[in-house]
Amino acid sequence: MFLWLKALHIIFMVTWFAGLFYLPRLFVYHAMTTDPISNERFKVMERKLYYGITTPGGIITVFFGLWLLFAYWWQPLLAAQSGSLWLHVKLTLVTILIGYHIYCGKILLDFKHDRNHHSHVFYRWFNEFPVLILIGVVILAYVKPF
Repeated sequence: MFLWLKALHIIFMVTWFAGLFYLPRLFVYHAMTTDPISNERFKVMERKLYYGITTPGGIITVFFGLWLLFAYWWQPLLAAQSGSLWLHVKLTLVTILIGYHIYCGKILLDFKHDRNHHSHVFYRWFNEFPVLILIGVVILAYVKPF
């Protein structure tokens, strides 16, 4: 059962990250848009990506992650053994990623109500943040450096 849970956790994590990589890229192009037709098209694309793929992917990832945590790793986590430090750091990164996801939703609402205040350059940099989180999470989960 453990391997199935882990596989499902990873599958939905990939889905979540795909959305978190693409949504800010849409923000880049949306911030560069000047015509009303393209503006409305980006609003639809962003909404469908955020609510149809990214958010469900994030929720299901967290669900399977918590299932794994409570079913298999709760004792080392609660005991704060030295071997579980990687898990504490990973959970911190995941919490930061959830905050990033929620902030993407705020940006989505800003675009929806035509009150975006950031340039396409801001979104190009903003788009790189989940890459850093992904690198950290993968290294922590597989290398377990602590």
